[in-house]
Amino acid sequence: MKSILLSFFISQLISSSLYAALTFGVVPQQSPLILIKSWTPVIQYLEKETGQKIDLKIESSISKFEEILYSGGYDIAYMNPYHYIVANEKKGYNSKIRDEKDLVGILVVNKNSNLNSIIDIKDKNFLFASANAFAATLLTKYELSKKYNIYIDKNKTFTYVNSHDSVYKGIARGIGDVGGGIERTFNALDDMEVKESLKILYKTQSYPSHPIAFNPSVSEDIQKRFVNAFMNIPKNLLEDLNMIHIIKADDATYDIVRDIAKELSLPKE
Repeated sequence: MKSILLSFFISQLISSSLYAALTFGVVPQQSPLILIKSWTPVIQYLEKETGQKIDLKIESSISKFEEILYSGGYDIAYMNPYHYIVANEKKGYNSKIRDEKDLVGILVVNKNSNLNSIIDIKDKNFLFASANAFAATLLTKYELSKKYNIYIDKNKTFTYVNSHDSVYKGIARGIGDVGGGIERTFNALDDMEVKESLKILYKTQSYPSHPIAFNPSVSEDIQKRFVNAFMNIPKNLLEDLNMIHIIKADDATYDIVRDIAKELSLPKE
């Protein structure tokens, strides 16, 4: 009788562990409503393919996302490359997959402005989503300083506005002169009036795209299920995320980001 009860409790423990909801955090580069709309079908697909219940977590700002990520608050997370190297060092998150299309930072300006070249934007007011947005903020600042001697941080000519969409809308409405973003979020912008009022003035070099990484508390078996599901995800679901093809990644994929962080003397928060 005791052995039967023990077996029952063990099976219940395994079952509850297997089907306990996993938290899936997504960096809020766009508005929460847009992200919920585009990621919910993906979460539903993943639940069906993996047998796991998943709670999608969309925070109100990138800084809030960073706070939760760096405390180990997500089981799985879609994050920018700089977030990843910090989360890996602080909590052991491990990248497994990413979009095949590399990450490119952009600077946008209003089409009606007289800003037509990099020389024109010196001492102008910049809008960025957050301090640690990798391509949209860190890379654009880095390349402007290295290539054009434009030191945005030194001149204090910038404002942080929470999301890429907020950047684009701010530039369209004249709140700022130049905005940092990435190709993916600009292409995904659904406010056509805002989008058509902007032009891309500058593009950075390309770097490995945002990883989907796992908290080390997630079992290898569950991680494999998620990787397999993402590798076979229907094309239409990827298109809704403005991605093209999921490929495998590992920790070494982001060594180039570590090199840039070291050169920029970025803190490991």
